[in-house]
Amino acid sequence: MSKIAKRTGLFLLCLCLVLSLSACGGKTEETGLWADAKYTADTELGEGAKTVLVEVSAEERSVTFTIRTDADILGDALLEHELVSGEEGAFGLYIKSVNGISADYETDGAYWAFYKDGEYMMTGVDGAEFAGGEHFELVYTRD
Repeated sequence: MSKIAKRTGLFLLCLCLVLSLSACGGKTEETGLWADAKYTADTELGEGAKTVLVEVSAEERSVTFTIRTDADILGDALLEHELVSGEEGAFGLYIKSVNGISADYETDGAYWAFYKDGEYMMTGVDGAEFAGGEHFELVYTRD
């Protein structure tokens, strides 16, 4: 076999390998609200004595976080893992972003509704105590 044929064969083999690896390992491009999401699949975070589940839902899609923590307040656990951000107000932490997904009530009437086992919470995340094993939901909502 000539040197040119060997080099051409080796080049084609490398090209096929690169193309197949990029097709398998490429990140799926997220769209809509999920374009800025930090996590797009169920994720486990932290180490601690207690476990709490937090489901984040937006645009008919959700991700569940299994958080292990020693915190007693849900807001502390969420802030510890940088899953929420917002502003302190008269009623506690007003969440403006969850998992990198922003809700701006002033702009489009969107906000993060807070639930425990499907029941709307009358307190914010920084007032929600837990012992472990609870299931909370943060749902992107528009008026």
